[in-house]
Amino acid sequence: MRVAVVGATGLVGGVMFEVLKEHRFPITELLPVASARSVGKLITYEGKEYPVVSMEEAIARRPDVAIFSAGGSTSLEWAPRFAEVGCVVIDNSSAWRMHPDKKLVVPEVNAAGLTEQDLIIANPNCSTIQMVLALAPLHKAFGIKRLVISTYQSFTGTGVPAVQQYEAEKRGEDTAGTDRPYHYPIFENCIPQCDVFLDNAYTKEEMKLVHETRKILGDDSIAITATAVRVPVHGGHSESVNVEFHRPYTVEEVRSLLEATPGIIVQDDIKNHVYPMPLLAKHRDEVFVGRIRRDESIENGLNLWIVADNLRKGAATNAVQIAEYLAEKKMIGNRVEA
Repeated sequence: MRVAVVGATGLVGGVMFEVLKEHRFPITELLPVASARSVGKLITYEGKEYPVVSMEEAIARRPDVAIFSAGGSTSLEWAPRFAEVGCVVIDNSSAWRMHPDKKLVVPEVNAAGLTEQDLIIANPNCSTIQMVLALAPLHKAFGIKRLVISTYQSFTGTGVPAVQQYEAEKRGEDTAGTDRPYHYPIFENCIPQCDVFLDNAYTKEEMKLVHETRKILGDDSIAITATAVRVPVHGGHSESVNVEFHRPYTVEEVRSLLEATPGIIVQDDIKNHVYPMPLLAKHRDEVFVGRIRRDESIENGLNLWIVADNLRKGAATNAVQIAEYLAEKKMIGNRVEA
């Protein structure tokens, strides 16, 4: 089918091509799309070079699906225009996530709710995706009452400028006074700020975890609080998640449910020092869960440690999996040309 990748020259765009290739997504025509300054630049995919095209040209080519990784303002402006020509847009920005008429999808959790009328589909925040994949079966079994979330997020989540800042500081360069994405050095540092601060003193990233989790799980009653921290790690995002359930559980039940969940690998053998780490999650599509233990300070409390590659399952892989679901259900790729 005809596939457009919008934001083709960005960090997530590059990973998107890797995932499309590895998943052997059925592409008959590839349309790399980027800003005007990148038009004409060549993108290599499966040994063939493809020129980057403009938004207008991509729309004129009427792709079956367009995967966006180009920022919220770009998505707000252009996603509806792609949808107008019958193209299904899978958007990786925050632009459409909380829109009441747009689905927010983690395929293993709620893809069954998608219909042919869903022409703009939101890809959740990277931290939300990995956490919700692990929490969904537990919520169904025991009912989540409250979540306390602490994230340890890779600087790669901020994109190419953050990688450049990290690499410059790693070389010993002073980035103060430059156009760097972080106010402070990220090399050998932890920054307790992901995205901008809001009026309630939480960051935008922290509130994404609150609102997106409730929307995906379909339960606005869940009490959620979060602290998001940027760390000097390449491999992915890590999360310490404290869960309080409505109903009693056993650790054995939790472990069995997680082991039976597609897309999750349980790494929880503390006697042999086996637990999830971003070093081991890098370049993997799965979500890794470990340090599964009861919170002995409250009734029905549980602690989890959740790790995933934020550029893959946290972004590119989840988007491609949505496209794969749509293709499997024949919601895309069936256009009859005039």
